[in-house]
Amino acid sequence: MKLSELITYLEEIAPLSLQETYDNSGLLIGTPDKSIHKALLTLDVTNEVVEEAVLLHCDVIIAHHPLIFKGIKKLTGSNDTERSILKAIKADIAIYAIHTNLDNVFHGVNNMLAGKLGLRNLKILSAKYHQLKKIVTFCPVDQADQVREAMFNAGAGKIGNYDHCSFNQQGTGTFKGNENTDPYVGKPGILHEEAETRIETIVPAYLVKPTIIALIEAHPYEEVAYDIYPLENKFEAIGSGMIGELAEPIPARDFLLNVKNALGCEYIKHNKLVDRHVLKVAVCGGSGSFLIDEAFRAKADVFVTGDIKYHEYYEHFGQMTIVDAGHFETEQGIKELLEGLITKKFPNFALQISKKNINPVSFL
Repeated sequence: MKLSELITYLEEIAPLSLQETYDNSGLLIGTPDKSIHKALLTLDVTNEVVEEAVLLHCDVIIAHHPLIFKGIKKLTGSNDTERSILKAIKADIAIYAIHTNLDNVFHGVNNMLAGKLGLRNLKILSAKYHQLKKIVTFCPVDQADQVREAMFNAGAGKIGNYDHCSFNQQGTGTFKGNENTDPYVGKPGILHEEAETRIETIVPAYLVKPTIIALIEAHPYEEVAYDIYPLENKFEAIGSGMIGELAEPIPARDFLLNVKNALGCEYIKHNKLVDRHVLKVAVCGGSGSFLIDEAFRAKADVFVTGDIKYHEYYEHFGQMTIVDAGHFETEQGIKELLEGLITKKFPNFALQISKKNINPVSFL
């Protein structure tokens, strides 16, 4: 298949518009029209990983962390990043990164991490604002059902665990077409009144375009009237981190041992253990120290993440246990996550999980 087909799917499950402003997700090397037969899945792209892709005859590498992250002014092979880029280009291997956009979707990185730790009743820890729009349109009463259904099928109308959500109101629309029109109802040059339904529904910002396309295709009018309003609401399905509960409360030390075993950590770092059983747990794969206060406000007993700095261990000391299980360790399950997602859509497309140990942190 074409690389563009795979990219389209990846950006459906983790839209690029959801990546953080500092990020560089998306197609980094290669062209969308490239034919691909096999993909290598990895957390990071290193020179060793590119060599592995060459040996395995992979056409594309799908990574979590972007290979090209900081500005590159020259390609001379002076460091591992430059050597990896040069090797990939020479071998005609495309490289695609799916980073913070995969972090920010409900079914992404943090859901994977929470699953490994046995959490249930999951919710986004820090949901994002400004990610929702309201679409309002007007159509003849008899066509309201087909217009609504088309918008719902495009992804509109979902609020929490509910779908097909809309508000509808009857009214009278007026219009007069000129001599160049061919109106669905009425006649050119004559003012027409039509009984119409006003349809209001909510849609994620990244689905506005397909929803409008679906609306116009389903609408009977030659010229379709619609409004798009920005919303200040929090979008509970998009954001950073995740919080959930264990099946039953367990001692804090036992839970930390479970974390160590579940993530394959050589060791974990933590601050003072809470003097109670652990039930509510917050997680953030990778670097999640920016969510410490959010986890505490959510009444988490333990917060599991990576890259905790020295003074951050003092935050909420004795009230919430902060666990640094490692950046690599909290994200390494992404390879299996991507394998499952891609296989579900393209069951006959060959996937290979990288066997290279690319953890840059070693322990003595």
